[in-house]
Amino acid sequence: MKIVHLGASNSILNQFVSELRNVQIQQDRLRFRRNIERIGEIMAYEISKEFPYKTTDIQSPLGMAPMNLADNQVVLGTILRAGLPFHQGFLSYMDNAENAFVSAYRKYKDRLNFDIHIEYIASPLLSGKTLILTDPMLATGSSMELAYEALLTKGKPAEVHIASIISSKQALSYMEEHMPDHNITVWIAALDDQLDEHAYIVPGLGDAGDLAYGSKD
Repeated sequence: MKIVHLGASNSILNQFVSELRNVQIQQDRLRFRRNIERIGEIMAYEISKEFPYKTTDIQSPLGMAPMNLADNQVVLGTILRAGLPFHQGFLSYMDNAENAFVSAYRKYKDRLNFDIHIEYIASPLLSGKTLILTDPMLATGSSMELAYEALLTKGKPAEVHIASIISSKQALSYMEEHMPDHNITVWIAALDDQLDEHAYIVPGLGDAGDLAYGSKD
């Protein structure tokens, strides 16, 4: 498993991440969702550099232009519901991609302990394709592992990219142990050191789904 920490380099990406974390700015749901989309757009651009390419002749009004174009079929997968604006950011750049959706949620056994449940999956066939699986937050890594395993029932992708905005160190360690496939690349915008007793990332940003769409009952 390869890990790419985009936030370790200075770029405008860090501005958008800082606004997601900011307790004042994040109260504006529209801006919160748009910042997630922006990060998705930046990551889509960066990930696209890893695609296979081939030269294609394009007819312009004045002649033929040889252009290097991506030579793969992309499937954008996301974990509901916090992943939706992140997914949209990717889709804005990869508008010919197929799409997959997985519902994963925490089912609490008591105040501090929970299991991850997969309740819904909708996906095209994945065999031989490029799967980009997005989730804004990688806290424990277990939701991503289960979502990935669920999607593998649709076939084995040629390559897999996992994209997240904020990851904990624990999540990366967990995925390296439980998802050791060497053809997986994990892309993150920020890396945080800790999880609290509820397995939320610290400092993190709070509950991304609630901030994007409102709190749950």
